[in-house]
Amino acid sequence: MPFLWEQIVDLTYKPKFEIVKPEEAPRVAERHFLDLRKKYGAVLAIDLVNTTGDEGRLSAKFASSVEPIQSDDLRYIHFDFHKICGHVHFERLSFLYDQIADFLDKNGYLLLNDKGEKMKEQLGVVRTNCIDCLDRTNVTQSMIGRKMMELQLRRIGVFAAEETISSHPNLDEKYKILWANHGDDVSIQYSGTPALKGDFVRFGKRTVQGILNDFYNALGRRDITPPSQKGGLESMANFPAALCVVSLGLFLTILSLGQARYDLRYLFFSALWATISLGVAAVVKANGRIFCNRPRLHKPRH
Repeated sequence: MPFLWEQIVDLTYKPKFEIVKPEEAPRVAERHFLDLRKKYGAVLAIDLVNTTGDEGRLSAKFASSVEPIQSDDLRYIHFDFHKICGHVHFERLSFLYDQIADFLDKNGYLLLNDKGEKMKEQLGVVRTNCIDCLDRTNVTQSMIGRKMMELQLRRIGVFAAEETISSHPNLDEKYKILWANHGDDVSIQYSGTPALKGDFVRFGKRTVQGILNDFYNALGRRDITPPSQKGGLESMANFPAALCVVSLGLFLTILSLGQARYDLRYLFFSALWATISLGVAAVVKANGRIFCNRPRLHKPRH
């Protein structure tokens, strides 16, 4: 999003977004797109974020910031990826392609002949964003890359007019794997986990295993801190340890309740363990930011 905003990580699955200095948003957006146009020519900005909730506030600010500066060489399109495609119907990206095909055709790609002479020049770029520019963005860009590659193969006579990459299973598989690996490499550097929705990029469809992997990787992006050298609660803030205490307390609570029918004294132990579990959980929830790191750049895994 080309304006000032922040998302401070805590223990919620999706921390709240805050727009910083909203009055500066139009100026920041104008400066950003001016820089892009100087470097790349025409710009098509595709915004993939939701229209509701916190994401909706960011999308609305993006749209209002870009609206005054739209021109022949700056175009903005909003495509609510989650609403239109959900979590499985990524083939509906064809609706987006129908809206941008004219831009892709007009701005083209670089083409050299066998003598190295320029026969065609790329005149613009597609700027795609979701929130973290990893998952929705990667799926969308893989679609755009596929369409552009097909145009190029038709132009040089490798493909017939109606031929596509999917017409050639071996090429189709290699393309999917190449793009999925690319998305994983970017995601690992940024978040420490492979990209979400990678099963669609690799196989062309959502799979149960892929959805489970996404859940696991999404949890892995909650970067939990070890104990720090600072004093107070921060020196003891260790989420795995707190989770173990809460889980153990709940287990002992249930165990004690099971024994209470034989000895009422176990009701006391049950209440004690339940109180400890709930107390620790409340402290962790109230101090979620202390228990989490802010996002940081990860080194690629080899």
